[in-house]
Amino acid sequence: MSFIDRFFKLREENDVPKPFLEHLEDLRKMIIKMVITLVVAMIGCFFYRKELLAIAQRPLKEVDPNLIGSLLTLGVAEPFMISIKLAFYAGIVVSFPLLLFFLAQFVVPALTRNEKKYVFTAITVGFGLFLLGVLVCYFYLLPQTLHFFFNDAKTVGLNPSWTATQYFSFVTHFIIAFGLCFELPVVVLSLVSLKLISYPFMAATRPYAVVLLMVFAAIIAPTPDVITFLSFSAPLCLLYEACIWLAWLIERRNKQRELEPTVEP
Repeated sequence: MSFIDRFFKLREENDVPKPFLEHLEDLRKMIIKMVITLVVAMIGCFFYRKELLAIAQRPLKEVDPNLIGSLLTLGVAEPFMISIKLAFYAGIVVSFPLLLFFLAQFVVPALTRNEKKYVFTAITVGFGLFLLGVLVCYFYLLPQTLHFFFNDAKTVGLNPSWTATQYFSFVTHFIIAFGLCFELPVVVLSLVSLKLISYPFMAATRPYAVVLLMVFAAIIAPTPDVITFLSFSAPLCLLYEACIWLAWLIERRNKQRELEPTVEP
């Protein structure tokens, strides 16, 4: 078996429970695969750093076209370090499906045959939602947020001069964090499909879940201001509410299947 085959091969099932140290070894292999994949993707993205810098600055055009190319660099090595950071975050986006796949490699052997059929569907949907969150943030939410902060500074009589490090750090954290927020439906619906949580449980604990989601939004938001906090917490709460009704549909469908008469061959 070639190295590539072994690299992407799912772990084999074993009826005999593995010792704890063997599970740690499997976890170590999964982490190594993720790191290797992320480093390779990062190196590949680094060769396109000029394009990445241009893409990251595009939202500034919605604020003021004169801002493009006017970001300040205050250190000798600052442009190079910014390129590395952009390549890292771009590598996360590019390699995200493989990162989910390696996570599935670790989880699949612990699932039943009925549960395994949901894994690759969850990977596909998970990447689609992550990409959707990234695109929604990049094309709509991020320009609106930058526009608000720029105009707010003008309103109080300040001249906003943003440094390159601060700007690119804000943009990358904002986009990646928002993309990860869109993974909430995959997490919740996977737990529903595995019957670890149910629609009645989610409906009954809605107030507590909203508080937890708002705390989570406050943690992952790149800045502590109210606008950024609301930009993260509001979509999270809406996504959770959508998950509650999707859970209701899933459970309803499962009950209908259980009530259908079994046709013997």
